[in-house]
Amino acid sequence: MKLTVVAVGLRVPDWAQTAWDDYAKRFPPELKIELKAVKTEPRVGGKTTDQVRVAERQRIEAAVPRGCRVVALDEHGTSLTTVALAARLRQWQMAGGDVALLIGGPDGLDPLLLQASDERIRLSDLTLPHAMVRVLLVEQLYRAWSVNAGHPYHRE
Repeated sequence: MKLTVVAVGLRVPDWAQTAWDDYAKRFPPELKIELKAVKTEPRVGGKTTDQVRVAERQRIEAAVPRGCRVVALDEHGTSLTTVALAARLRQWQMAGGDVALLIGGPDGLDPLLLQASDERIRLSDLTLPHAMVRVLLVEQLYRAWSVNAGHPYHRE
């Protein structure tokens, strides 16, 4: 199975890229993870928030591999514990196919993209910087895998 994280924003601080790389290399061969960063739409020329989100939606859709289950990260999505995320990861693996997880830009994901997604989850009730969301997501996916694999990484 392959997890593809599609995130708006091409540039992140070095610490965030280092953290992503560290967690991504920990995944086993049977559960690959990849980051596809797409360009943030410039907020120039009087563009509305809706116009910005539509442009970013088009880039996100182009980056999502065909046939993937699409999971949108959204502040109104389902809140999951780590153990619940592990169960969800197990379900995705049992269902077969790949999963794309979407991280929107500063204005969030376009409503049509949210509507078309297979599910919506949220990572936190807190407002997080986009670079932190990438790190938190990859760490929690790794932790979910480790729960399912019986590794001692996660302790309750």
